[in-house]
Amino acid sequence: MQRNSPPINAGSGSKAGDAGAFFAQRPELNGCPWHDVKSMLRGVGLRPTLQRLALGWILFGKGHRHLTAEMLYEEASRARVPVSLATVYNTLHQFTEVGLLRQVAVDGSKTYFDTNVSEHHHFFLEDKNALVDIPPVETAIGALPALPDGYEVERVDVVVRLKTKGK
Repeated sequence: MQRNSPPINAGSGSKAGDAGAFFAQRPELNGCPWHDVKSMLRGVGLRPTLQRLALGWILFGKGHRHLTAEMLYEEASRARVPVSLATVYNTLHQFTEVGLLRQVAVDGSKTYFDTNVSEHHHFFLEDKNALVDIPPVETAIGALPALPDGYEVERVDVVVRLKTKGK
C-alpha cells in the first residue's frame, strides 16, 4: 500500500514553525486523513475538534489548492459537515495563524486560503475567479522600497491578474 503524505509544506513565514519538517519527523502519519489531520492539528497546538478535523480533511485531503471561505463552506455542506459559515471563517483564520494555510488577498473583496504555504506567487484568472500557483523559478522580485523604521518584510505576495485574450 502506497503511503500518502499530507499536502502540507510550510515556509519560513509560519508562526508555528516549519510544518514540512514537522511531517518529515512524524513516522506515525499513515495516510489516514482523520489520523493525519488530527496529528497535524496537535502538532501546531490546536485542539482537534470534530469541526476542525472535518474541515481539515476537506482542505488538505485533495493536495494543494486555493479556496475561499464560501467555497469551503459549500464543500462542507455537500459532505454534510454541520458547520456555519462563521465557523468556516474562524477555522480558516486559526489555521492561517498557526501556519497551516496562507492567506492571499486578491482584491478588497476576495480572499483565498492556500494549502501550499511555501514561498510562491499566483496568477488570478479573472474570468474563472481562480487562483493558480506560479512556479517559483519563473518569478523574480526586484528591489523593495525602503521600509519604515521598526518594520521588516514578512513576505512578498505577487498576484498577476489575467484575462482571456480578446475580452
